[in-house]
Amino acid sequence: MIQTADLPDIIPLFPLPGALLLPRARLPLHIFEPRYLAMLDDTLKTAHRLIGMIQPMEGRAGQLHKIGCAGRLTAFSETEDGRYMITLSGVSRFRVTEEVEGFTPYRRAKVSWDGFDRDRGPVEKDSGFDRAGFVRLLGRYFEEQGLSTDWDALREAEDELLINSLSMLCPFEVEDKQALLEAPSLVTRRETLVTLIEFALAGGGDETIQ
Repeated sequence: MIQTADLPDIIPLFPLPGALLLPRARLPLHIFEPRYLAMLDDTLKTAHRLIGMIQPMEGRAGQLHKIGCAGRLTAFSETEDGRYMITLSGVSRFRVTEEVEGFTPYRRAKVSWDGFDRDRGPVEKDSGFDRAGFVRLLGRYFEEQGLSTDWDALREAEDELLINSLSMLCPFEVEDKQALLEAPSLVTRRETLVTLIEFALAGGGDETIQ
C-alpha cells in the first residue's frame, strides 16, 4: 500500500473535460499543447512522475473541481512532430487545497491525499454485483449509443476493472464523470453508473438492477 508520506504535496494539474482517471486504471493521452509538453518534461524529472487529472467546472471559466485523481506516468512515446502519446496509471484521488502561483505555463496545486486510503489499498470487490443483469442493461445502452465491446472479456473482467473502465469510457457529461470519480467506494460507483445508464436510456425499459 502506498503511504501518504510517499506522495508529493504539490502536483501539476491537467484539466481535461470528460477525461476520467480512477485508481488502478490506465488512461492513454495525446499531449500536444506547448504548456502540457512543458508539464510532461518537468514531470519526467521528478521521482514520483505524477500528474493530477481534474475536471473543469461546467459554466465556470477557469474553475476546477476540488477532487481529481493522480496518475503515474508509466509509458510514453514521442512522435516525429514532437508530440507525445502517454499512459497514466491511476494512483490515488486527491483534494486541491490551493493552487500554487509560479512561472510554469501549466497549473499546479497543493493537494491533500487524506480520505482516499482505499485508493492505495488492494483491489476492491463488489459482493452484491448482479453482473448478468448489469450486462443486459449495458447491452441496451451500447446498442442505443452505437458502441461495441468485447463481451466475453467484459463478462470475465474483475469487478473493479469492469466498473472503473466503463466509468472512464462511457460518454457521460462532465458532472456525471465527476460523480463517478467522487463515489466513495466501488459499490457506490457501480450504483452511480447504473443510475446514469438508466437515465441515458430515458425510460427505454423497466429493467432495473442494484
